Amino acid sequence: MKHSQLIKLILFTILDILTISIFLIIFYITIPIKPPIKKVIIPKGSVTNIIRTLQKEGFNLSSIDIYLLVAIGEPKSGELNIKEDYINRIDFLYKLTNSVKERFNIVTLIPGETKDIFLKIISKKYKLNYKKLYSSYLKYSPYPEAGIIPDTYHIPKDIDEDRLMKILISNSQRRYKKIALKEFKKYDKKEFGLYLIVASIIQKEAGTKEEMGKISSVIYNRLKRGMPLQMDGTLNYGRYSHIKITSKRIRSDKSGFNTYLNRGLPPYPICSVSIDAIYSALYPDKSNYLFFMKNGKGGHNFSSSYKEHLKNVKRRVKER
Repeated sequence: MKHSQLIKLILFTILDILTISIFLIIFYITIPIKPPIKKVIIPKGSVTNIIRTLQKEGFNLSSIDIYLLVAIGEPKSGELNIKEDYINRIDFLYKLTNSVKERFNIVTLIPGETKDIFLKIISKKYKLNYKKLYSSYLKYSPYPEAGIIPDTYHIPKDIDEDRLMKILISNSQRRYKKIALKEFKKYDKKEFGLYLIVASIIQKEAGTKEEMGKISSVIYNRLKRGMPLQMDGTLNYGRYSHIKITSKRIRSDKSGFNTYLNRGLPPYPICSVSIDAIYSALYPDKSNYLFFMKNGKGGHNFSSSYKEHLKNVKRRVKER
């Protein structure tokens, strides 16, 4: 075969491939989409993230739609209302770039806050029903507390209580699952929940991110020895999130969260937990510490014996 003939064959082959590809794309874009839901929350993020989110919602989309959407334009994040029972694929992708209502409420959950306080804050700030928020939280969250990861979320305005909780909790569950799969190769919610309990105590007790590993080691060391945790932070559960712990409260609180009266861990997490607190619960520092005492620098002094702990207490009293 002559060189010129070979070139022609290659060109015709390429042309045939392009023709078939164009035909397949044209056929693909004629396949209509049946929206599984009429009100869609379009998240912030890349085109790939948006398409994958819609796929999880039940939309019949594929990786081809990622390239189509990039070609059409930059998608917006917010709320998209779809009236049609069936919609042309191109029209749907076009809506993602033009018909999304970009109206957001900013919802921030800080590390260490309880759902009771958090739900009351957002119900008051955005005129939502607290009881409905609470009910929806329990409906979607596998954990009575710590079902939502501390973060700042952009939520479309006019969203109802049920949808809001579903979004926040499903987002958090994906992140929990990602951590569990990375560390354990599986996401056992019951097992992971135990680490969330430890992480929540760390979150309440630690003065700084740097000492979280030490706090974690104290918790595990005391549990290993069968000692009660005797930590004030466990009593800052629910509506008591910001209440100062007194000796009277320690004597009167008969719940499972009172680690002065009960051995072992509280029945479930006491607050929202950061990723740093989770990893500190998974990987505590190696130490012999059994006690810690607040110092005047925003952190704690740690000790391995009660005698040493008393010295830290006396030192702190003198500083005051």
